[in-house]
Amino acid sequence: MDRYGLLGKNISYSFSKGHFTEKFNAESLNAIYENFDIPSIAEFSEVLKEKNLKGLNVTIPYKLDVIPFMDTLDASAKNIGAVNVIKLQENGKLIGYNSDYFGFKNSLEPLLKPSTKKALILGTGGASKAVAYALKTLNIAYTFVSRTPDTDQNRIAYGDLNKELLASHHLIINCSPLGTHPNVDQCPDIPYEYLTENHILYDLIYNPAETLFLKKGVERGSTTCNGLQMLILQAEKSWEIWKAKDAF
Repeated sequence: MDRYGLLGKNISYSFSKGHFTEKFNAESLNAIYENFDIPSIAEFSEVLKEKNLKGLNVTIPYKLDVIPFMDTLDASAKNIGAVNVIKLQENGKLIGYNSDYFGFKNSLEPLLKPSTKKALILGTGGASKAVAYALKTLNIAYTFVSRTPDTDQNRIAYGDLNKELLASHHLIINCSPLGTHPNVDQCPDIPYEYLTENHILYDLIYNPAETLFLKKGVERGSTTCNGLQMLILQAEKSWEIWKAKDAF
């Protein structure tokens, strides 16, 4: 039986296991999907010893940490600088890919408006890199918002956000974990009072379905979207990668 899984930390809530288990059952595939919940990246080598392991998804906090273990990076992962899909080839080599940008881009495109020219990316983790790459392919300028601002890295502080900035940045993407279940009373510290019906708020979080971040957008008439469709699309892209003939 072929084995696939999710590599991460504290991932009992994971979407991926349920999604792929349902897929394997529905399509009568001789495969199983498991969670590989490890306390540190140092344990990754033990995961690789698992028999019949064919592919892995990677989530927080290891999308950057797994890169040194890869033998080769696909162009997407190389350009983004983060890996969320690993293919284990028959020759034992590990190939790193990124399907996050695919899921984000294809779930965002139907929401875009003529006024969507600039975006604010809240957070600077592995997922934010995929979001930035997707925005670049859509010709949408972006600025990162971080607790550790750095002008050279195109990062501003949350305290820098004001009416003028929100008036020119109509797309706001939450790549931070703020608002994830069970901490549903939390949200990024932005001036929500300046949101309008021209704004799009996209939250990579999918549990709860409507975070406080999104609720505040709805209150101002903004278009909102959670991360579920992105997850579904990136998962299907992962499966496509795993089943494709070895490219390296």
